[in-house]
Amino acid sequence: MNLATKLAAALFLAASLTAAPAMAGAPRDHAHDFDFLIGKWKVHHWRLNGRLVGSHDWVEFDGTSRLWMTMDGHGTVDDNYLALPSGPYRAVGIRGYDPKTQTWAIWWLDGRNANGPLAPPTIGNFDFKNGVGTFYGDDINNGKPVKVRYTWSKITKNSAHWEQAESPDRGKTWEVNWRMDFTRVP
Repeated sequence: MNLATKLAAALFLAASLTAAPAMAGAPRDHAHDFDFLIGKWKVHHWRLNGRLVGSHDWVEFDGTSRLWMTMDGHGTVDDNYLALPSGPYRAVGIRGYDPKTQTWAIWWLDGRNANGPLAPPTIGNFDFKNGVGTFYGDDINNGKPVKVRYTWSKITKNSAHWEQAESPDRGKTWEVNWRMDFTRVP
């Protein structure tokens, strides 16, 4: 066995031993679910032109996001710039972590209606097996109650994917109406 093969085998064994407790189902604290998002990002958006009306017309635009931790790691704030073709605006994402329930609550404050009431939060966390974060909440769309789902996926050190979906039938069917691809800014 040559030196490179021995080194590769040793690294594989070390990685296997390090990962064994997590794979064995050991509990993990969800307080660090959003650590990957700390920093500055370039964001490409796809937003459905009309929600829950059968639209297939997507509007594409770019933006930026910058996230930092608050509350000693139990909260985050992100400042967002959205260069929507109909007019750019700013928005803030606010997250808070509840260690008792191991869940995060996410609120969105839209700069176009900064004095308006905050919608109820979406609540959830990440599934450590598949690396996907799913968050559910209730909202109102055109005067009708809807379920809302945020999904974080495809997370790497320098990229991530987010989707928002709404359900008019309490979660039986979902329509994705907003997608974002994040690329880290050095």
